[in-house]
Amino acid sequence: MTTHLLKRAPKRTVSTLDLTPEVSLTLTRLHEACGTARYSFALWLARATQGPVFWIAPSWTSAPLNPDGMAQFTHPGRFTFVSPNRAEDLLWCMEEVLRAGIVPLVVADLPGLPSLTPVRRLHLAAETGAAETGQKPLGLILTPDMGGAQGVESRWHMMPDHTPQRDAWLLTRLRARTQPPQSWQVTGLPEAPVLQPASANKTASA
Repeated sequence: MTTHLLKRAPKRTVSTLDLTPEVSLTLTRLHEACGTARYSFALWLARATQGPVFWIAPSWTSAPLNPDGMAQFTHPGRFTFVSPNRAEDLLWCMEEVLRAGIVPLVVADLPGLPSLTPVRRLHLAAETGAAETGQKPLGLILTPDMGGAQGVESRWHMMPDHTPQRDAWLLTRLRARTQPPQSWQVTGLPEAPVLQPASANKTASA
């Protein structure tokens, strides 16, 4: 009897956007950021990319980002702001930009949690954009409270943890497909971030 040896499938190379050696986000996937400093997390991501950034937010919410605050992380001129008038258009806009594959980062500020189906569509759109253009986009949704969108590649919680002596933030990886939950105190943003392990219990009580 002829014996056929099973061939090992080639290991898939995963491209990531690395903020620090401890914090990396997989490209061509959708990620989630929550917490009171989620906008700072998004701007930190933008700083780590090159090229234009699309920022999608509802037209009926608070005022847009302050250019002076943005400039601490990256040049505000890199951003294109999109303000749909209908809630259902927020994720539609994000999907279209990701599928076009022409920008490295697309951020959507959501008033609530998306369902699983649009999250899957956003993953697929990012993969399609990468296949067609070679640009590997990353999608980030900003969600209120502790987040909780189903199907995201990773979920991050960030909040201020300042002291009279220095500015600091508490960053927690709440979930990720390939990494365990972990919490850090972050100092030195945005020029030279330094991470020190911190207790995740502090985030849970926030």
